[in-house]
Amino acid sequence: MVVGLASAVLAAVGGGGTGWAAAAGAADLEVHGSAEMRGDVVQVRVTPRNQGPDAVAGASVRLRWSAALADVQRLPAGCARTGDREVVCGTGPLAVDVPGEQLLVLVRLRERPAEVMLEVDMAWGGGAVDHDRTNDRQRVLVLATGDSYAF
Repeated sequence: MVVGLASAVLAAVGGGGTGWAAAAGAADLEVHGSAEMRGDVVQVRVTPRNQGPDAVAGASVRLRWSAALADVQRLPAGCARTGDREVVCGTGPLAVDVPGEQLLVLVRLRERPAEVMLEVDMAWGGGAVDHDRTNDRQRVLVLATGDSYAF
């Protein structure tokens, strides 16, 4: 079920093609945001951005936790669970030098850890070539304090 859902999200986000324009040229994609954890719930806000030079019709962001996710999740539209500790979300179009639409993802963890490592990265860049992959991936340690941790 997870693999089928992941394939559907990647196809909808741009991996399989219908409705998406072919990617032109290059784009420097990056992700920034914040995360906070209260009990077994982690709230993640991610803002994708495209530094150009070309616009991207759509991309996808992968969120990975160091702790297992609970079996049942209520994810926002455009997001799908792709593994025991992973969710992928579509970004929508990314214009040059304009922040993309903020993604708000809440997940429930299987247990209540004191901390969790969150990795956020661009899983797919709309087919555009990204020559600067240094800003595509962020890591943040999130403590179960309810405080917001920026990345």
